[in-house]
Amino acid sequence: MWFLFAILSAVFAALTSILAKVGIEGVNSNLATAIRTVVVVIMAWGMVFLTHTQGGIVEISRKSWIFLILSGLATGASWLCYYHALQIGEASKVVPIDKLSVVITLILAFVFLHEKFTARSLIGCVLIGAGTLVMVI
Repeated sequence: MWFLFAILSAVFAALTSILAKVGIEGVNSNLATAIRTVVVVIMAWGMVFLTHTQGGIVEISRKSWIFLILSGLATGASWLCYYHALQIGEASKVVPIDKLSVVITLILAFVFLHEKFTARSLIGCVLIGAGTLVMVI
C-alpha cells in the first residue's frame, strides 16, 4: 500500500509544480506560498477531523512536538525557496534540482538515522545526480 501512496505523492507533486508555475504568474512568491499553505492546513485538519483522530494531539510527546515543529519550519523554508525558484526559473529545471532532496535525504538518513547506505542506494544517488545535471544543463 505504501507504494501506491508514494506514486500518488509523485503525481500530486508533479501537478503541484505545474499548477504553481501557472498560478504564481504576477504574484509575489511569498504570498503564493502563504496561500498554498493555508489550503494545505485546511485540507490536513479536515482529514484529521474526518478520520476522528484529533484526540491524539494530547498524546504527542515533547520530543515529537519539537521534531514536528522543526520539520514544519524546514517545509516552510523549502516551499518559500521552491516557489521563488519556480517563479524566476523554468519548471523543467527547478523541479529536477528540487528532487535532489532524494540524494540529500539518503545522505542525512545515513548520517543521522544510521540507515544503511548500500551499493544500490549509492548507484541511485549517482544516477539521480547525473540525471539532474543532464536535465538542467
